Amino acid sequence: MLKDRIEVSYGDITTYKVDAIVNAANRTLLGGGGVDGAIHRAAGPQLLEECKTLNGCDTGDAKITRGYNLPAKYVIHTVGPVWHGGKYNEDALLASCYRRSLEVAKENNVHSIAFPSISTGVYRFPFERACKIAVTTVKEFLKSNELPRKVIFVCFSKSDYETYLRTVDELIKE
Repeated sequence: MLKDRIEVSYGDITTYKVDAIVNAANRTLLGGGGVDGAIHRAAGPQLLEECKTLNGCDTGDAKITRGYNLPAKYVIHTVGPVWHGGKYNEDALLASCYRRSLEVAKENNVHSIAFPSISTGVYRFPFERACKIAVTTVKEFLKSNELPRKVIFVCFSKSDYETYLRTVDELIKE
């Protein structure tokens, strides 16, 4: 069942023992604030050194590195769109972040993956809208792919956690 493959959790994504965690990165992939900074600090300086070899990443795309000091084997870096009122293809770019991250995970035999909420911090994407895009995109991908077997949406606040729980319940019936 699809519902068994999707989980909502509350906590610090850098502590999750999964095959891959997703980093809500900026285009340089060289670290930043929020989730990006936390992942770089927890992974250690080797992550930055590997990221320097990737030549950045386009908005809506994803690239993979090792996890280094993280419990996760890999970090999948994706660059979400900055919210500009929805006039610049932000919804499609955000969906692409989730889809490309899942494609990269599948290509690397990732069985379990944890996502933060992409673009909802300093990039100001409206949270509930982003949540629906995330859940819908993951649902559609999992319908036709066996990997990853488990997708975890990791929320950093109780209110975000409750919104994700409600959205998963509404959008995933099987």
